[in-house]
Amino acid sequence: MATKTVERPEVQDPKQQYPKSFPAQEQAMPGTEQQMDPKPDHGETTYKGSGRLEGRKAIITGGDSGIGKAVAIAFAREGADVLISYLKEDEDARETAKWVEDVGRKAILVPGDISQEEHCKQLIEKAVQELGGIDILVNNAAYQMEYKSLQEIPSEEWDYTFKTNIHAMFYLCKAAEPYLKPGSAVINTTSVNAYTPRPTLVPYTATKAAIQNFTSTLAQLWGEKGIRVNCVAPGPIWTPLIPGSFPADHVKEFGKNTPLGRAGQPAEVAPAFVLLASQEGSYMSGATVQVTGGMPTI
Repeated sequence: MATKTVERPEVQDPKQQYPKSFPAQEQAMPGTEQQMDPKPDHGETTYKGSGRLEGRKAIITGGDSGIGKAVAIAFAREGADVLISYLKEDEDARETAKWVEDVGRKAILVPGDISQEEHCKQLIEKAVQELGGIDILVNNAAYQMEYKSLQEIPSEEWDYTFKTNIHAMFYLCKAAEPYLKPGSAVINTTSVNAYTPRPTLVPYTATKAAIQNFTSTLAQLWGEKGIRVNCVAPGPIWTPLIPGSFPADHVKEFGKNTPLGRAGQPAEVAPAFVLLASQEGSYMSGATVQVTGGMPTI
């Protein structure tokens, strides 16, 4: 009997796989993919699904661009319908929806501010009505801004950062709980900054540490319900948040301080979300999957 040849992905040197530097650039927050140079890789031409999320219904906050967009593309190619929550970046969101719909999955676009509890409740209800339920909740949207001193941070911005990054997770999880069944998965996006906090991102780093604690606690609380709660801790990833929150000179050097010598791409983070959402991750709960390019998390 002839042996079947199995095609395997080309093995690449991770240090050389993507750009090591970027042109100096800045944007107004929250930033848009359309203005980024170069454009991030979300797995548009590379991610291949294998039915691991067939028939699942997912909500992804910040799903218009960056990590959220890559997760939406991966989830759709694994068989899931997706509600894409985003602030106001309509062009980016429509582009993400196109990739989801191109593989025959449903994409629901819902703009709005998740720092407001009422909007979070509406997101959950929209998913139930339009998708027919919720199996996966990805709390990914975040806000950050760089300041050189504590005195520069407006109190209003401290409040807004916490409302967007951690309060919204509470609002969404609380509203979603009645609809989550055994086997459902919640995945939160924390950061390498939870371990090695950047001193110019005080509000952001504080929320990312809180997210890890929230994730661990909720995993214990919901374990008896059969609902798994995990988080992903990315390192420096090339998304609109970077030119939107850092000065142009910082963007040029972004990611060079990692052991792999470059920033990561959204496409390199999305597979961790797929694992945590799928049946392959059935005994993973309360965990953090680090995707940091070698930056330490201990």
